[in-house]
Amino acid sequence: MSTRPEILFPLFAELETLGGIGPKTAKALEGLGITLPRDLLFWLPHAGIDRKFRASVTEVQPGDMATVEVEVNAHRPGRSRNAPYRVEVSDPLTTFELVFFHANARWLEQQLPEGAKRVISGKVEHFDGNAQIVHPDFILPPAEAAQIPDFEPVYRLTAGVTGKTLMKGVGDVLSRLPILQDWIDPALKEREHWPDWNVALMQAHTPEGPDDLSPQTVSRRRLAYDEFFAHQLTLALARATVRRGKGRVSIGTGTLRDKVLAALPYKPTGAQSRAVEEIAADMAAGTRMNRLLQGDVGAGKTLVALLSLLIAVEAGGQGVMMAPTEILARQHLEGLRPLADEAGVVVEILTGRDKGAERRRKLEALKDGNIHILVGTHAVFQKDVEFQDLRLAVVDEQHRFGVSQRMELGAKGQASDVLVMTATPIPRSLALAQYGDMDVSVLDEKPPGRKPIKTVLINTGRLDEVVDRLRNAIADGAQCYWVCPLVEESEVMDMTAAEERFKHLRAELGEGVVGLVHGQMPVSEKDAAMADFVAGKTKLLVATTVIEVGVDVPNASIMVIERAEHFGLAQLHQLRGRVGRGQAASTCLLMYQSPLTEGGEKRLSVMRDTEDGFVISEADLEMRGAGDVLGTAQSGLPRFWVADLEHQAGLMAVAQKDARLLLQQDPDLSTARGHAARVLLWLMRQDEAIRLISVG
Repeated sequence: MSTRPEILFPLFAELETLGGIGPKTAKALEGLGITLPRDLLFWLPHAGIDRKFRASVTEVQPGDMATVEVEVNAHRPGRSRNAPYRVEVSDPLTTFELVFFHANARWLEQQLPEGAKRVISGKVEHFDGNAQIVHPDFILPPAEAAQIPDFEPVYRLTAGVTGKTLMKGVGDVLSRLPILQDWIDPALKEREHWPDWNVALMQAHTPEGPDDLSPQTVSRRRLAYDEFFAHQLTLALARATVRRGKGRVSIGTGTLRDKVLAALPYKPTGAQSRAVEEIAADMAAGTRMNRLLQGDVGAGKTLVALLSLLIAVEAGGQGVMMAPTEILARQHLEGLRPLADEAGVVVEILTGRDKGAERRRKLEALKDGNIHILVGTHAVFQKDVEFQDLRLAVVDEQHRFGVSQRMELGAKGQASDVLVMTATPIPRSLALAQYGDMDVSVLDEKPPGRKPIKTVLINTGRLDEVVDRLRNAIADGAQCYWVCPLVEESEVMDMTAAEERFKHLRAELGEGVVGLVHGQMPVSEKDAAMADFVAGKTKLLVATTVIEVGVDVPNASIMVIERAEHFGLAQLHQLRGRVGRGQAASTCLLMYQSPLTEGGEKRLSVMRDTEDGFVISEADLEMRGAGDVLGTAQSGLPRFWVADLEHQAGLMAVAQKDARLLLQQDPDLSTARGHAARVLLWLMRQDEAIRLISVG
């Protein structure tokens, strides 16, 4: 089925085929991302208005809605053109007024003839102690009162689209709902008491009260599951495609790894050993590995990466390790080289800075197989970079590389294995949404010898005390970071803030003691400033968040974060992880300016109370929502219409298991449920998945 199934045609027609939607409204709806009738189906109401019948307006509080039957007593036109037109009416308990501005008197006399009975629905307000309804939403003869819903759904709107227009369009789409075969596993559907797809949509668009708007209602959970399932099915198809591609069998002898392990001053953690075993099994399997190594700050990912790269070398091949920046690439080189030397393995670095003869020499050595492990930035993607036998690519800090780059890197070697490392602990539901096509290894233990970091909250009013404390610590041989505040979204302003603080601290602590690094500096200056700090020439490094990822200076034991309330939890956690890497007890000072917002206070107390990155990431998800935690624009996180990753996270794991199981049992999606799943992929516009099925 490589063309859209006919049963879905009505949902993929032009928007203008719907009642009440002309070209202008269709254009306005585009602003909401609504371009097809099927989009309106998944544009669920986010609130509702209680329009239940009342005996009298006296039953409701000012500001609330009332639907009452009234008798029309008298019309009172305004004295001037701008004065309101008032109509006095009575319900069984009281007399009140309907108020109209810029009114058309003739129209009002037709709608509300004196002596007639009418049903009115609108917001009750009090003015000079008397009840009134300004511009009622409904004015109907009692015989037509059934047109007023007891609970009216409210949709998010945009300029040029009224609630009535949207409701009319939704009603029209609901009337053309096809009956689709169910793609959900019958046992799961029964266990969850989920309704059929079309019933769930009807229920979601016609809530009977506020409770029906909750993400936990059965109809909304069912619709959310459909989205998660379609997404996980797409990822599972991508995973199956990678696995179908011939992989290399890379079986290590263990000789090089044993040499490295013998040279280590400590034993790897259980989590590290487990991860290496999982990776070794993947590499030996003959299908392509696509694995995510997720570990908190300082959980020892570099050692796992090196041992994995050594498997490739033991098997007679080469490995590559990619980092997002040159600073990080050089750091990986420094971390890997001494250990690789113990095993007699040649490690080399390639960055955009390599030019001319030096670059040619490296490329030749790589092609001849004389470099075993290459470390680099995305410069290793360039056309002229050829390996003799690339077997494993390790990509550091995944969120800088998308799925397409993972594929591109894999293409450098004959079906080389890919291991992605991330130091950003991601809540499980988001990890599944973003990396569902990968297998995951988690490093959840800290290597021996990592001391806890003491975190202290301190008011910016006590700046001088903090500087005195740093002066004493530096005199005792310590090194410190001072991270400057984020100023709006402007790197230039961040730079100014950093330069001001640098001048102030240099004046306090002396020339030559304080270094500076920020994003606006030329790379060479930045590297030089970092090198001075690493070598211990400077004792205090003033920085913007450029040091957030991966900088490793074991002697640094104090981290000051100025205006910490402006930073996100993930960022604070990454920054704090820059200390606590050596023998000394470490401290992180979070300086804040009062009064704190509720969110700011909550973030800082989470930081004070825990060092566990996974706990922090769950708190972050709860406070900010999924899109913000991953930065949806560049995260590759899909846009869900109904599903809510914060409140329905558990469904994502179920969807992944189910999608993988379905493909295991029915790889071509050719059974009845497989066909239903194909229709779902079309319905959810999962074009990537559809392409994979048609190719497969």
